[in-house]
Amino acid sequence: PRLWLWAHLRTLPTQESHDASWTKFGTQMLDGSADVIGQIVYVSKRRLGLGGPMNRKEWTCLLFASGVCNRPRSGCRQTLLCRRAVPFAGNLDDEYNAVMIVPTGIGASIGGFAGDALPSARLLASAVDNLVTHPNVMNGAMVYWPISNALYVEGYALDRFAAGEWALRPARPTRSNRIGLVLDRAINEDMRIRHLQVADAMRASVGIDVSGYAVTDKPLGVELSMQQMGCTAIAVVAVFPEEDEDHLQAYREGSAVDAIAGAEAIISHLITRELEVPCAHAPCLQPLDVSEDVSPKAAAEELGYTFLPCVLAGLSNAPQIQIRSTPSNKTPSVLTAAGVNAVIVPNTACGGSAVLSLVASGAKLITVGNNTTSIDVTPESMGLPAIEVSNYLEAAGVLLADRNGILEAALDPNIPRIPNLGQ
Repeated sequence: PRLWLWAHLRTLPTQESHDASWTKFGTQMLDGSADVIGQIVYVSKRRLGLGGPMNRKEWTCLLFASGVCNRPRSGCRQTLLCRRAVPFAGNLDDEYNAVMIVPTGIGASIGGFAGDALPSARLLASAVDNLVTHPNVMNGAMVYWPISNALYVEGYALDRFAAGEWALRPARPTRSNRIGLVLDRAINEDMRIRHLQVADAMRASVGIDVSGYAVTDKPLGVELSMQQMGCTAIAVVAVFPEEDEDHLQAYREGSAVDAIAGAEAIISHLITRELEVPCAHAPCLQPLDVSEDVSPKAAAEELGYTFLPCVLAGLSNAPQIQIRSTPSNKTPSVLTAAGVNAVIVPNTACGGSAVLSLVASGAKLITVGNNTTSIDVTPESMGLPAIEVSNYLEAAGVLLADRNGILEAALDPNIPRIPNLGQ
């Protein structure tokens, strides 16, 4: 049990724990939400049809089935880390791929509020073939923007992808995901209706396939019909307690850490770990009083009753998670960590497991100076080689130069002479 706990804690975002207010709030949230998480996992599997034959507990090792390995799955402790496992077929690895990370709950000046990193993501996506990023970058409550070559990946799945344990199989160009919606039983009747109206609006006005919903509770008679819907992604809406009034006002004015987002991240990490499908979370909060002092970076959260629209839009085309390649002549194209050319992060947020894994795999580390955070984990402090830029405009330039094989030194007026390798 102690080894399991140590391994589990290693999978959580290490950078976020440096912010005392986030840690305290996140702990309070988890103390009261463990049962809710368990119910979310239950209704997702039993009513929404999530967790198919590739579920971690049901998966049969291909090596054992083929007779290459004589260790049965039930007694094998390797599971995802087996060195003899069937390799991924990384067809997308030959393209130019980048990962954009803005960690949640660390007070990032760009990406620490409501979709305020989305313009930067649009810019970076225009410079690469595929941009892997996460809900904290893409979600803007009632505001969202479809990026055709962006892969919307939950944070825990992103860590596993970076470590080489999971691969990403884009939903395009075949079809979008069928989204199952899970609502917290604690949501009051008015807010429940509002969220269901949002789901219906996204179905009718945008055409997103929200197949059905379930409420966290004991099993009901809808179990069979919900399983038949065969959902391939899950959106979760849970009730959160009211924040401290002074902290909330500071956040609305653009000068405080988003404590809610930090707690959301932990919930979605645990759900993704159990279900191994695309997942994102939207908090259920009461509407706020009108204020003229709201920062543009937080304004997207002032527009309506729910944060659900951006979550449904992101999950609609989120890539599926692939744990192992299957022995088939029609193996779909997937992206693996080996195919990532660059990872872009704030300059003071270089300690996350995804960053460390990707750099170890050979990806270039590009750090952005003007995206300040409340922590101080620089590439120098971690001993990581990095290309430091001032802003995301420069980061896009570095990506374009690298993608097109342009020598970086050639863009400097003082390019050095060619070195003599024989001396």
